[in-house]
Amino acid sequence: MNYLSVENLTKSFGERIIFTDLTFGIDQGQKVAIVAKNGSGKTTMLRCLMGLESFDDGRIVFRKDIRVAFMEQTELMREDQTILESIFDHDLPELNVIKRYNIAVQNNDEKTLENLYQEITDLNAWDTEVKVQQILSVLKLEDTSQIIGSLSGGQKKRVALAKVLLSDADFLLLDEPTNHLDLDMIEWLEGYLASSKSTILMVTHDRYFLEVVCDCIFELADKTIYKYKGNFSYYLEKKAEREEQTQATVEKAKNTFRKELDWIRRQPKARGTKQKARVDAFQDIKKVASQRLDEDELELPVKMERLGTKIVEFHKVGKAFGDKVILKEFTYNVQRQERLGIVGNNGAGKTTFLKMLLDQEPVDSGKIVIGETVVFGYYSQDLIKVPDDFKVIDVVKEVAEYIPLEKGRQLSAAQLLERFLFPRDMHYNFVHKLSGGEKRRLKLLRVLMSNPNFLILDEPTNDLDIFAMAVLEEYLRNFQGCLIVVSHDRYFMDKMVDHLFVFEGSGNMRDIVGNYTDFRKDQTTQKRESKNLASVEVKEVKVESVAKEPEKRKLSFKEKQEYEQIEKDLEKLEAEKDTITEELSQGTKSNQEIYELGIKLGKIVEEIEQKTERWIELAEWI
Repeated sequence: MNYLSVENLTKSFGERIIFTDLTFGIDQGQKVAIVAKNGSGKTTMLRCLMGLESFDDGRIVFRKDIRVAFMEQTELMREDQTILESIFDHDLPELNVIKRYNIAVQNNDEKTLENLYQEITDLNAWDTEVKVQQILSVLKLEDTSQIIGSLSGGQKKRVALAKVLLSDADFLLLDEPTNHLDLDMIEWLEGYLASSKSTILMVTHDRYFLEVVCDCIFELADKTIYKYKGNFSYYLEKKAEREEQTQATVEKAKNTFRKELDWIRRQPKARGTKQKARVDAFQDIKKVASQRLDEDELELPVKMERLGTKIVEFHKVGKAFGDKVILKEFTYNVQRQERLGIVGNNGAGKTTFLKMLLDQEPVDSGKIVIGETVVFGYYSQDLIKVPDDFKVIDVVKEVAEYIPLEKGRQLSAAQLLERFLFPRDMHYNFVHKLSGGEKRRLKLLRVLMSNPNFLILDEPTNDLDIFAMAVLEEYLRNFQGCLIVVSHDRYFMDKMVDHLFVFEGSGNMRDIVGNYTDFRKDQTTQKRESKNLASVEVKEVKVESVAKEPEKRKLSFKEKQEYEQIEKDLEKLEAEKDTITEELSQGTKSNQEIYELGIKLGKIVEEIEQKTERWIELAEWI
């Protein structure tokens, strides 16, 4: 069943064409992601679909009887409303009664609660109440009496997300839903949307999110749209095939173009029909042969200052804000070429930690010693701030007209911008007209121009498209200095870091060797061990109570068959577990393969636990 039909959609801003003749459809239950380079028009297209942005030509048709909800990047909400009022700002009867119920709970109004109890039961809305509490809890919005105007940008984003998820919409349009969410929230949202019955169209740069949630990828490129019916891995594979075919077509056209150009030069002006047709065909070949195939390559061989033996030393560092302890007697020595990731829930103190390192925030106790040769390059979450009349090239020229490179070479401001994926036709665009991702890329360029040997990146992938992230990863892999990264992008963290500082709260910091996936596997193992311990305690109590029973029952025929089958299953599962464990220990797998094997191993271990529990239960009666 078709939920959305788009035909020949065209949009331009003045002379700049954003996209032209876009035609696509989305069916019920599909989960579609739009990927594109920054500035290609992803957000503009979503706003056109929702009627919030005019378009030049085309037709957009949603199925009449469906409910549609849209979450924008910058959500406009009433500043005077409370969180509770904002998230319940819907016309659904179930949500309205739950809203009144929550207000009565806040006011401790027992009489109203008694009256609402029957109404909620009649509407079968208790499930809605559970859903509301779950979403508010996961998104850390428990204090629903807070005024929207007093919230941070990240909190507002989470309120907007809660509002959309509670809308019970048939069709969800989500623009960067994972921005401002911590890692636990992202993983929860990933599972929630993957199991949701809603049809989804989203813009996101989270590559693990794309892999797990989406079953269809639309790529917006060359002012048109390419469709791939599969997840992110499938998209990458088919995109590579398409680019290879395009490359072959262009190379073939170039060879033909050279031959036809020679013929054109040798011939007088065309008089005959055949000659005229050949000249016309020559123009078509020329158009294909002159195609510029963009190769995303961020190359910046800047001259990096050599690091000495002493880099950064933390000596019993402590930091707190009132009763909230950020760090407690933290001691650590940073080594050469350290690649460190920092993770923790929002508000745990990650950014404060970076600011203490940069001497922008004082420590309460202990000291941080910085080596004399250290040159920091700090990329913060704030957008670049320049005068309104600044053009893109002015941002670079403000630092230097020419940038010194290795081996005595240098690079002009224009050449530097091109290396950072800013083509010549963008150099004289006003900075304030750039997209969020383009502004962030420009700011990152400014940071790298200082020739740092110690890079500190606070959420560097926010608003960057997947193409820019890929080339940034390539640059950082070749970076010979120290690197500290704070990021909620799990894919980026897996590729960039080899150990993590985990902010656990109450001033505790845990150092984990490995990347983000290793960290999550470690967490899962700990939870499983805790669960097993609790399970063993319960079983011990159960055995004692069984021992007191005067009679011991026997297994039925079916239970004996089940018992024997479980033994065979466990043998098979243990073999699978050993095989995967061996594959993981070889060290030859890519991050993506390790991630997939880790998930598979977790499922197998969980199944072994369940079957073992049942086997023990049956074994008691043999």
